[in-house]
Amino acid sequence: MKDENFREMDAKYYMPAFSREIMISRGVGSRVWDADGMEYIDCVAGIAVCSTGHCHPRVVEAICDQARRLIHCSNLYYVPHQAELAEKMVEITGMSKAFFSNSGAEANEGAIKLARLATGKKKFVAFTHGFHGRTMGSLAVTHKPAIREPFEPLEPGCTFIEYGDLDAVCRAVDDQTAGVFLEPIQGEAGIIIPDNDFIAGVRQCCDDHGALLIVDEVQTGMGRTGKWLGIHHSGVRPDIVTLAKGMASGFPIGALLARDGLEFKKSEHGSTFAGGPLACAASLATISVIEEILPGIAGKGERFRKGLASHDPRVRGLMVGVTVGERCPQVQKECARNGVLVNCAADGNLRLVPPLVITDEEIDRVTDVVNDALG
Repeated sequence: MKDENFREMDAKYYMPAFSREIMISRGVGSRVWDADGMEYIDCVAGIAVCSTGHCHPRVVEAICDQARRLIHCSNLYYVPHQAELAEKMVEITGMSKAFFSNSGAEANEGAIKLARLATGKKKFVAFTHGFHGRTMGSLAVTHKPAIREPFEPLEPGCTFIEYGDLDAVCRAVDDQTAGVFLEPIQGEAGIIIPDNDFIAGVRQCCDDHGALLIVDEVQTGMGRTGKWLGIHHSGVRPDIVTLAKGMASGFPIGALLARDGLEFKKSEHGSTFAGGPLACAASLATISVIEEILPGIAGKGERFRKGLASHDPRVRGLMVGVTVGERCPQVQKECARNGVLVNCAADGNLRLVPPLVITDEEIDRVTDVVNDALG
């Protein structure tokens, strides 16, 4: 079916919740092709999802092999690969127990529930420009007014503090606070990187009032920053970690991990699909690839930093943000016309989150195209 027919069908049958122009038809590594056959270097990567690139052979083989054996059995039974993946996630995060979900929003919903169960408290603190999901619970701790306000009143109650303002955090956290939701780097805001002292200070504020530090690693996790977790750059140990995007190279899965002493008991939480055989197989294969390439991620980030140096980029690993302003949508389109996919995050910030397997040659091509578009 031709591209224009897909457009017509989409307009007729699909709710217009997204703004989109290109139809991606296939992908390999860091490159994708649209329905007309044009090739792009993909620095969106499904919004930081395709960590091992598109259709990595090891991930494809794991999914196909498991699909031939068992696709679904539900969590009424022991699920193939689930315990193995839980062990691996505990190992790489430094937490004690894992619970799987289908998305980052679901993982954050679980974190809200677990924090309330563990503390007996109801309130939360989160940050301006933070993003934790679009379900009703995760939306309650997401700041962006445009996506919050149409659905208010929201539960749980949440106080929003300016990201980086430690004094304000410590004033907001009190003895009724169940937890603080923190992104170690704000991805949807355009790659905003705080001082490490800020994260350590939030940890202390939580400890002073018996609140839990909940670190949302949905975008920063799984090696994207050059370490397994963004929080690992700070040396701070959280109480709860949530992940999703990069866990399975595009197969939907999320995870909630918690320190010793924090766990759901029987019937306190559940999911029909979460942590299914296909998702766990894809995630284990993804982790095996990331383990091999993780040492090179920081160097790739530095190559982006040097290539975009004239535009003062914010870089940590393969999270790259450039402040562009109102012309960001035009820059995004110009990059696409020249074979590079990027996207605009909040406040006119250009965001690049390419597959972790992107090559030096591809990075140089991307920075040339972005520089031309910005220039």
